[in-house]
Order: sequence, then C-alpha cells, then structure tokens
Amino acid sequence: MSGAPSRGTGAAPGGAAARPGPGEGTGGGAVGLALVRDAEVLGSEPFFHEFIAGMERVLVPRGMPVLLQVVATVEQAAERMRSWAALGQVAGVILIDLLPGDERIGLVRSLRLPAVVIGDPETAAGLPAVWTQDDVAMRDVVGELVAAGHHRLGHVRGPAEMAHTIIRRETFVAAAREHGARTTCFDGDYSEAAGREAVERLVRLRAAERPTALVFDNDVMALGALHAAQRHGIGVPGDVALVAWDDSALCQLAAPPLSAVSHDVQELGELVADVMLETLAAGPEPGAARVETAAPVRLVVRGGL
Repeated sequence: MSGAPSRGTGAAPGGAAARPGPGEGTGGGAVGLALVRDAEVLGSEPFFHEFIAGMERVLVPRGMPVLLQVVATVEQAAERMRSWAALGQVAGVILIDLLPGDERIGLVRSLRLPAVVIGDPETAAGLPAVWTQDDVAMRDVVGELVAAGHHRLGHVRGPAEMAHTIIRRETFVAAAREHGARTTCFDGDYSEAAGREAVERLVRLRAAERPTALVFDNDVMALGALHAAQRHGIGVPGDVALVAWDDSALCQLAAPPLSAVSHDVQELGELVADVMLETLAAGPEPGAARVETAAPVRLVVRGGL
C-alpha cells in the first residue's frame, strides 16, 4: 500500500505553542507511525484521525510533524522503520496494535530508535508505554450489561492476533462467567462488513441462544451491525443492545444513537506525544521505562441498554 505523506499541519491550535510539559526543549525530526491497516478500513475509522490530531497538537509546535505510513503487514512496518532509521528521517516512533512477542519491540531496540508503545506494559516489554486499560473497561461494560438484565452477551472482536484484542476477549469471557452470563464470540476486522456479518450470524441462532447485547471493538463494526439489524427488523436497543468502542461522532449521529465505551482520543494522542517528548529528552540511556495510564474510559448509554 502507498503511505500518506507527513501530516504536520504547521499552525498550532489556539495556545498550543505555549503548552507547558515534558520535553520542552525537544525539537526537530518527525515522529513516525507505521500503521498496519487495510486502507479501506482506515478511511472509515475515525480513531486514528482523532489520535493523530492530538499528537500533532503537542508535537508540531516543537517542529516535529507526524510521519504516517500505512502498510499491509507487520513485516512492511518493520522495513519502514529500518528505512526511517537508516535515513535519519524520524526522531522516534509510535508502536500501536502490537502482537504478543512482537518483533518490532526488538527491532527498535536494535536500531536504538526511541519508541513509545500504546498497549499494556507486558506487551511493551520495558519500553515506555501508554495503556488504556482495556481489561478494566471491558469488565465494567460486562457488569453494566448484566445489571441492565442481559445474561446472553456477544463480543465482536477486532483482528484476533493483536495483543489488546486478546486482552479484551479474555476479559469479556472471564467477566461474563463471573456474572453467570452466557457468551457468544464473533470474529471481526474493524470493518463495517464484520459488524453486518455478526448480525447475520446472530439471526441464524435459535432464539434462546441469541445474545441480547453485543459489544464491538470499534465504532465502525457497531454501525454495520446497526444497519443489518434494521434490515432484519431487529430493534436497537429493544431487541439487542449494541455497544461500540471509542465513541466517535459516528455513534452519536447514528439513528438511533449508539451506546459506547467513550474516551477522549485526542487527549490520548496528546498523552502519547508527551511521553514521546520525555523519552527523547531522556537520551539514549534512559532509566526505568515510564508506563502512563490513560484517563479512564466510561460507558455512555444512549437510549438504554
């Protein structure tokens, strides 16, 4: 896949240049993000647009644009980072959507390339990390659904190999078991089609086996499920409650609006940028890696569960 050029916007949002914070003296060089995504899925997914906007709010005033490269495989992402390092094109990189034991962790260490991981500390393996506590969020969602009277729950996951997907699925199953709820699990890939397919599978189940609530790993899949449910005459949330993840404007503008696990994605981008600045300021031999916990997410209920 072809990559996007640097997304540095130049002018900072009002007051951003005066933003105090770590790494105040750091400047120069780009921050690279080699993102493994299908271009069609990325185009419809609001998360990364918001996330990069948050990063740029902190980095661009310091002369550090975000260099985004969209690739098809982990191997291509690794090759892009090797190229960036060889050509001196980036000061550091952001690692996101990592796999357990991901080769990119060892790669950035061998390249002596400063990196910040968006993921759990175990996956980060000693690199600076920002963790969104997906396990805590999923446990809270399951508890809220059971409290609302749902005892047959479904989860439509993102790409199965990603570490945070594994954490969400394992937590979903464990939390449901603790509450005595039954679970049905669906595969997905963050696309609208995956959400539609989950509903197609749901309607083929016997009525006594159908989940009465579905939790999705992103907004786009939840919207696909909503459209499929409407085609089948399934009421939302009357017949099945749909809970999206990230809570972009897509959820808020849907008809009916969708309940969602909500967090400020631009604020997450700002936090990651701050940790990157601290990492760069620490130099090539930093002390103990920083693990920063992002602001807690919350379940926003729209129209009931």
